[in-house]
Amino acid sequence: MAMVSGASSPTYIERENNKDYNQVLLDVQRSLRRFPPGMPDEQREGLQEELIDIILRVLKRNPQLHYYQGYHDIVVTFLLVLGERLATALVEKLSTHHLRDFMDPTMDNTKHILNYLMPIIERVNPEVHDFMEQAEVGTVFALSWLITWFGHVLSDFRHVVRLYDFFLACHPLMPIYFAAVIVLYREEEVLDCECDMAMVHHLLSQIPQDLPYETLISRAGDLFVQFPPSELAREAVSHESTAASTFKDFDLASTQQRPDSVLRRRRKQKQAALESSAVNSVVTVAQPSAARRFVRLAVMGLTVALGAAALAVVNTALEWAPKLDLFP
Repeated sequence: MAMVSGASSPTYIERENNKDYNQVLLDVQRSLRRFPPGMPDEQREGLQEELIDIILRVLKRNPQLHYYQGYHDIVVTFLLVLGERLATALVEKLSTHHLRDFMDPTMDNTKHILNYLMPIIERVNPEVHDFMEQAEVGTVFALSWLITWFGHVLSDFRHVVRLYDFFLACHPLMPIYFAAVIVLYREEEVLDCECDMAMVHHLLSQIPQDLPYETLISRAGDLFVQFPPSELAREAVSHESTAASTFKDFDLASTQQRPDSVLRRRRKQKQAALESSAVNSVVTVAQPSAARRFVRLAVMGLTVALGAAALAVVNTALEWAPKLDLFP
């Protein structure tokens, strides 16, 4: 497979010399299920090459960032929707903000975010909280959910994109609130399970694929407003995460500073959004060599019911890459 040429793309030698190349290559090679079934091998292989390039390019430009297994699950989602060049801009922006905690040299900040899970559950359902505490299940079952924005554990690409809409528009800790509402939604299953660490961990780690996503998204937003991170910080071992602190200066925050206001607007616009033709549109996979053709589809895929906030992020990405030729 020929490598993408040009100064903006890592060469084969640069790949070989990159300290993360071997791990990235292994992860990308194992990512077959993240591509649409039936996609021609040649097209998929081309996208996998672009996926490697995006990851290595972002890491090279930001040496403070450290690759982690699961990062490629997030990147491939944006690649499939946006194409290589725009995905690179957006992923770099998110990697230095929303995803920043996961890209530290240690997992300390990631563990800190996981520590918010049990306090949220306790506020809503003390019985489920106490059962999980008694079972000593911990929070590791939610690790892959958090660090891949659920991209690794959901099989339907439409659901993954919908969640990315939501997370793009909200505070970096919103994925842990969504993890909490999944556990709370499964209250009966959890309480019916044998109170054993291995049994409860197995149950919770097998995420259902038929979740009522819109209901859970609304519930997660409600819980964020009702129990903001500042009120849970002490129980989560108080210190501000890197992503939460950088969110203050994120360009999106300047216009969408309060996640609760985003959510209120979303609820008001929900009916109109459901009636629009964009809701019924299917996101098309971008061809490796034609990213600019799919900007319209990308906007549709990333703005259902949350258009203004998601577009703010995309516009920031476009400012980062002003030379991108979006239109034929």
